[in-house]
Amino acid sequence: QVQLVESGGGLVQAGGSLRLSCAASGTILSIYDMGWYRQAPGKQRELVAVITSGGTTKYADSVKGRFTISRDNAKNSVYLQMNSLKPEDTAVYYCNARLGHDYWGQGTQVTVSS
Repeated sequence: QVQLVESGGGLVQAGGSLRLSCAASGTILSIYDMGWYRQAPGKQRELVAVITSGGTTKYADSVKGRFTISRDNAKNSVYLQMNSLKPEDTAVYYCNARLGHDYWGQGTQVTVSS
Protein backbone atom coordinates (compact mmCIF):
# COMPACT_ATOMS: atom_id res chain seq x y z
CA GLN A 1 0.00 0.00 0.00
CA VAL A 2 1.33 3.40 -1.01
CA GLN A 3 1.79 5.86 1.84
CA LEU A 4 2.92 9.45 1.48
CA VAL A 5 4.00 11.57 4.42
CA GLU A 6 4.58 15.31 4.05
CA SER A 7 6.70 17.43 6.34
CA GLY A 8 8.30 20.85 6.42
CA GLY A 9 5.28 23.10 6.71
CA GLY A 10 5.05 25.91 9.21
CA LEU A 11 4.67 29.62 9.79
CA VAL A 12 6.90 32.00 7.88
CA GLN A 13 6.93 35.71 7.14
CA ALA A 14 6.28 37.02 3.66
CA GLY A 15 9.45 36.83 1.59
CA GLY A 16 10.70 33.82 3.49
CA SER A 17 11.34 30.25 2.39
CA LEU A 18 10.22 26.75 3.29
CA ARG A 19 11.11 23.33 1.95
CA LEU A 20 8.44 20.68 1.92
CA SER A 21 9.31 17.00 1.81
CA CYS A 22 7.22 13.99 0.84
CA ALA A 23 8.46 10.55 1.78
CA ALA A 24 6.90 7.49 0.22
CA SER A 25 6.67 3.95 1.48
CA GLY A 26 5.13 0.80 0.10
CA THR A 27 6.22 1.47 -3.43
CA ILE A 28 9.08 2.56 -5.66
CA LEU A 29 8.49 6.25 -6.20
CA SER A 30 10.58 6.53 -9.36
CA ILE A 31 7.84 5.11 -11.56
CA TYR A 32 5.25 7.66 -10.45
CA ASP A 33 4.50 11.14 -11.64
CA MET A 34 4.61 13.26 -8.49
CA GLY A 35 2.93 16.51 -7.65
CA TRP A 36 2.28 19.08 -5.00
CA TYR A 37 -1.20 20.51 -4.62
CA ARG A 38 -2.59 23.04 -2.17
CA GLN A 39 -5.95 23.94 -0.75
CA ALA A 40 -6.71 27.24 0.93
CA PRO A 41 -9.77 27.71 3.17
CA GLY A 42 -12.92 27.99 1.09
CA LYS A 43 -11.11 27.18 -2.13
CA GLN A 44 -10.68 24.12 -4.31
CA ARG A 45 -7.52 22.09 -4.28
CA GLU A 46 -5.17 23.35 -6.98
CA LEU A 47 -2.06 22.08 -8.68
CA VAL A 48 1.17 23.75 -7.59
CA ALA A 49 3.85 21.72 -9.38
CA VAL A 50 4.40 18.33 -10.93
CA ILE A 51 7.46 16.30 -11.85
CA THR A 52 7.09 13.30 -14.11
CA SER A 53 8.88 10.00 -13.73
CA GLY A 54 11.20 11.27 -16.47
CA GLY A 55 11.97 14.50 -14.64
CA THR A 56 9.84 16.95 -16.62
CA THR A 57 8.45 19.71 -14.43
CA LYS A 58 5.41 21.95 -14.67
CA TYR A 59 4.31 24.81 -12.43
CA ALA A 60 1.23 26.84 -11.77
CA ASP A 61 1.67 30.37 -13.10
CA SER A 62 1.28 31.76 -9.59
CA VAL A 63 4.44 30.00 -8.35
CA LYS A 64 6.69 30.06 -11.42
CA GLY A 65 10.11 31.44 -10.59
CA ARG A 66 9.53 31.06 -6.85
CA PHE A 67 8.93 27.33 -6.27
CA THR A 68 11.02 24.38 -7.39
CA ILE A 69 9.92 20.75 -7.37
CA SER A 70 12.52 18.01 -7.27
CA ARG A 71 12.77 14.32 -6.57
CA ASP A 72 15.36 11.98 -5.11
CA ASN A 73 14.45 8.49 -6.23
CA ALA A 74 17.20 6.96 -4.12
CA LYS A 75 15.47 8.40 -1.05
CA ASN A 76 11.98 7.70 -2.38
CA SER A 77 11.19 11.36 -1.79
CA VAL A 78 9.90 14.49 -3.50
CA TYR A 79 10.53 18.06 -2.44
CA LEU A 80 9.08 21.51 -2.95
CA GLN A 81 11.41 24.43 -2.35
CA MET A 82 9.33 27.55 -1.82
CA ASN A 83 11.02 30.94 -1.95
CA SER A 84 9.69 34.50 -1.84
CA LEU A 85 6.58 33.28 -0.11
CA LYS A 86 3.46 35.42 -0.18
CA PRO A 87 0.42 35.48 2.12
CA GLU A 88 -1.63 34.05 -0.75
CA ASP A 89 0.54 30.92 -0.62
CA THR A 90 -1.09 30.07 2.70
CA ALA A 91 -2.76 26.67 2.37
CA VAL A 92 -2.55 23.01 3.24
CA TYR A 93 -0.06 21.43 0.85
CA TYR A 94 -0.60 17.86 -0.30
CA CYS A 95 1.78 15.43 -1.94
CA ASN A 96 0.36 13.37 -4.81
CA ALA A 97 1.62 10.23 -6.53
CA ARG A 98 0.01 9.20 -9.80
CA LEU A 99 0.30 5.96 -11.73
CA GLY A 100 -3.15 5.35 -13.10
CA HIS A 101 -4.44 5.89 -9.58
CA ASP A 102 -3.96 8.90 -7.33
CA TYR A 103 -2.40 8.60 -3.89
CA TRP A 104 -2.40 11.47 -1.40
CA GLY A 105 -0.59 12.42 1.74
CA GLN A 106 -2.29 13.86 4.80
CA GLY A 107 -1.15 17.41 4.05
CA THR A 108 1.06 19.94 5.78
CA GLN A 109 0.01 23.46 6.72
CA VAL A 110 1.90 26.43 5.30
CA THR A 111 1.06 29.83 6.73
CA VAL A 112 2.65 33.00 5.38
CA SER A 113 2.19 36.11 7.47
CA SER A 114 2.26 39.60 5.99
